[in-house]
Amino acid sequence: MGEHPSPGPAVAACAEAERIEELEPEAEEQLPAAPEDFDPGNTGYISTGKFRSLLESHSSKLDPHKKEVLLALADSHADGQICYHDFISLMSNKRSNSFRQAILQGNRRLSSKALLEEKGLSLSQRLIRHVAYETLPREIDRKWYYDSYTCCPPPWFMITVTLLEVAFFLYNGVSLGQFVLQVTHPRYLKNSLVYHPQLRAQAWRYLTYIFMHAGIEHLGLNVVLQLLVGVPLEMVHGATRIGLVYVAGVVAGSLAVSVADMTAPVVGSSGGVYALVSAHLANIVMNWSGMKCQFKLLRMAVALICMSMEFGRAVWLRFHPSAYPPCPHPSFVAHLGGVAVGITLGVVVLRNYEQRLQDQSLWWIFVAMYTVFVLFAVFWNIFAYTLLDLKLPPPP
Repeated sequence: MGEHPSPGPAVAACAEAERIEELEPEAEEQLPAAPEDFDPGNTGYISTGKFRSLLESHSSKLDPHKKEVLLALADSHADGQICYHDFISLMSNKRSNSFRQAILQGNRRLSSKALLEEKGLSLSQRLIRHVAYETLPREIDRKWYYDSYTCCPPPWFMITVTLLEVAFFLYNGVSLGQFVLQVTHPRYLKNSLVYHPQLRAQAWRYLTYIFMHAGIEHLGLNVVLQLLVGVPLEMVHGATRIGLVYVAGVVAGSLAVSVADMTAPVVGSSGGVYALVSAHLANIVMNWSGMKCQFKLLRMAVALICMSMEFGRAVWLRFHPSAYPPCPHPSFVAHLGGVAVGITLGVVVLRNYEQRLQDQSLWWIFVAMYTVFVLFAVFWNIFAYTLLDLKLPPPP
């Protein structure tokens, strides 16, 4: 979508940058030295003067937004020198924390003309710009994303998951002869995808329950939130990171039910959906002044109202007289597990656009917390049901 000139050919170090992209993370300490033309003393730094002369001689080949970032990098170094590795990081689209700080310090050099003020953009370029303003709080990140996004690969993860959920719902609706409040059908829990406490040893159920929904009213809201929030987030942060947050929310949701609502089954993708939406809303609140999406207060209020209505529906259904006693209707606790993942792991992912998560101390803290919770839940499922002498509903 939207072709942008590549900055690679604009500099003599392009070949080095391409080699950097192929390096493993642990090879960072063996980055190539700066060429002698730029760094005759082999110090690891190049002068801002030579850096600027490179930019001027190749300015016609550089995307204007990328050039602004490069000039901001030059302005951020008052000592007249630029770390060659930071330069390589920019050209290979891998920005370290130190590089981001340098850019932010030089942010005053950026053009005062915001990306939002640019005219004559194609439909695809306007879409990319819209997504940038919806998800990113810093103008420099928005420009970087606008220049770098190629729609290759497209946001396949959220679209694929959504299509699978709709397909399974339609299949179950036809087989049960019921689309509204499917969960009240006596044969609903016999599906092998549903998480059921008596069948908790079948590990796939902790994940596959997302393909079963209580009814069209349940599926509809989840699908709308997945597409309106999940797809733009995946366009910016990629399928790997958004998929990680989504799946972590799904697993945390089913494990939370197995610990806090031990006799109830689980259905629906609300754990993953609430992880993404809560992370996005928390990121907006934490970067309120920087987020330039239109009507953000109104839209946050609408999102919170929709989430509250869905959560209220789940609570009502849980305590509604069951269609298959003594087993209760599906639990609502999965929603809370998703929110917990969203405001921890999810926020760290969304706040670190194109930054390596392994460099973030908060990332490792939340990963450790999530790992401890998963291990606790696993042991709880192995031992607690027997020790508590809990009477579970019979298998479906």
